Formats: sequence, structure tokens, C-alpha cells
Amino acid sequence: MNTKLTLKLNKDIIDKAKEYASEHNRSLSAIIEAYLKALTLSKKEEKNLPVEISSFVRSLSIKSEIPADFDYKKELGDYYTEKYK
Repeated sequence: MNTKLTLKLNKDIIDKAKEYASEHNRSLSAIIEAYLKALTLSKKEEKNLPVEISSFVRSLSIKSEIPADFDYKKELGDYYTEKYK
């Protein structure tokens, strides 16, 4: 359920916050709601929160499947061995 809230804030802060929200493709309401939610969470609730992946991090993800037995340490070692021959 959404409820309307009126706040009195410094105009410069509002303008900067709107710019920030626009740059991050979010609404100012969503940012303020997330902030207030974070402020009011209990320690127990914080531990049970799922990790949210930002759209930026999601855009960096690779689209291929990595085998379950992939040994990244070996692959990295092989990479450096080849690189510094």
C-alpha cells in the first residue's frame, strides 16, 4: 500500500537528488523508500535480505555457462604463464 508523504527540504538538495535519481534511472520516491527501509531494518531482518544485483553489475555478467568443475585458479595461472613467457 502506497501512502503520500509531503516533506519540506532544501531546494538545492531536492534538485541534486532528482538529478542523481535520473542518472541512475530511479525515481526519487524509490530512493527515499529504500533509504528509509534500510534505516528501519532490524539486525535480524538485515541478515535475511537477499542480495540485490544492480543493473550495472547485471550488464557486466557473461552470458555463457561456466562448468561446475571450472578451476579458475588453474586457468588464471595458465593465463599468466602464457602472458609472461
